[in-house]
Amino acid sequence: MTSVMRFCIRVIFSLLVLSSALSLRAADPPQRPDIIFILVDDLRWDELGCMGHSFAKTPNIDRIAHEGMRFRNAFTSAPLCSPSRACLLTGQHVSRHGVLDNTNRSEHSHTLQTFPMALQRDGYRTAYVGKWHMGNDDSARPGYDHWVSMKGQGTSFDPLLNIDGEEVEHEGHTTDVLNKYAAQFVGAAREKDQPICLYLAHKALHPELVQNDDGSITDPDAKDFMPAKRHEKLYENDGVPRRLNVLDDLSGKPGLLRKIDGLPPLSRQTGTSDKVVRDRQRMLAAVDEGVGQLFDALEKVGRLDNTIFILTSDHGYWYGEHGLSVERRLAYEEAIRIPLLMRYPPKIAGGQTHDAMALTIDLAPTLLELTSTDPLPDVVMDGRSLTPLLDGETPGDWRTAFRIEYNSDTVFPRVLTMGYRAIRTERWKYIRYLDLDGMDELYNLRDDPYEMRNVIGANSEMVESLGKELDRLGEGRE
Repeated sequence: MTSVMRFCIRVIFSLLVLSSALSLRAADPPQRPDIIFILVDDLRWDELGCMGHSFAKTPNIDRIAHEGMRFRNAFTSAPLCSPSRACLLTGQHVSRHGVLDNTNRSEHSHTLQTFPMALQRDGYRTAYVGKWHMGNDDSARPGYDHWVSMKGQGTSFDPLLNIDGEEVEHEGHTTDVLNKYAAQFVGAAREKDQPICLYLAHKALHPELVQNDDGSITDPDAKDFMPAKRHEKLYENDGVPRRLNVLDDLSGKPGLLRKIDGLPPLSRQTGTSDKVVRDRQRMLAAVDEGVGQLFDALEKVGRLDNTIFILTSDHGYWYGEHGLSVERRLAYEEAIRIPLLMRYPPKIAGGQTHDAMALTIDLAPTLLELTSTDPLPDVVMDGRSLTPLLDGETPGDWRTAFRIEYNSDTVFPRVLTMGYRAIRTERWKYIRYLDLDGMDELYNLRDDPYEMRNVIGANSEMVESLGKELDRLGEGRE
């Protein structure tokens, strides 16, 4: 055999070996994506740098948007903490998951069928870090391998946390403590041969409130937002932006014009102070630092670009619009609009925005689809997976309306009897109050985006049409 022939045989053999190796590699299933889900309490849609805020510095949060997708029309279908949190975890409307309000529903919250339960069953290592607030006890709920949580509302400093069943005292700002546990969980992924799902639910941006065992608040007018000491002087000289509807005289809003014993009438003076606005942004600074820590942790374990990174909120907050401050339960835009940022390089090209309506109930089905995870048996989700939107397109059958609901509870006197069902379309919003006769509201959002002119009296046919659609949406899936 000549040397040329031997060389050719070696080349052919090498090619065969390489081809075989490539075939085996191609046959290996792709690594399932990790999930980082960050829930910021009460964060308005417009409080981030990437949303155009005039002075907010949120570079790490903005990175999620710059390297992923920002949903410009994201909403909660239940603008109240506990119901909205249940919507996020279950993909279900309030009427289905049963967390109706902020009263103590500890026992019921242990029965929720959540997307982390499905992921855990399918091989994911799961963690819940932060404020649960669907019930006041701090014990672990089903679906989590690692549990770090607090009782009720928790505190802004020196939190007492339940760490996998053991109560542990901590020193420092609560946001920093939660950030530490979140980063530690991600860092430990190097030692685990399984995908992870981290659900990080911050105490921030919530004020310091004392919550009783029955879910009531000792001082419902408390407005103390407490940032970390290092951030107490941030934004001291920055002017606070206000929306035009802080000037609303409330004509056409008889529900808000009602006289409530012990409360002043709503006006610019009853709205949120500049100090509160700045303190909320100061609290957000520590949240943003934690997002940076999670990016660093993911990079160190080599998992960043195969991670679905989501940041959102349970609902918004009032900056004095319509004279309101703490009663963020109403159906106006400042309460129902939320930020929604998503980064996942395999599916989302960086720097995208999307204008389709996205809801809190959509995130659970989205994450199950992206991870190829089946829902739990017999679980019905009301939301729709956002996966068809991630390439920037909008399916022809995508929703053009959604339902909003609030059930009265016992905390804030002004909204005590203002339970409602509402519908928002791309142009209209109709609010039907359950306990207030003759006080319903209709807004043409195209002509009146600040919701200052109730036009219900001149649009009876539109009210009838929207009412029928509202009833239809109440019967099932969005």
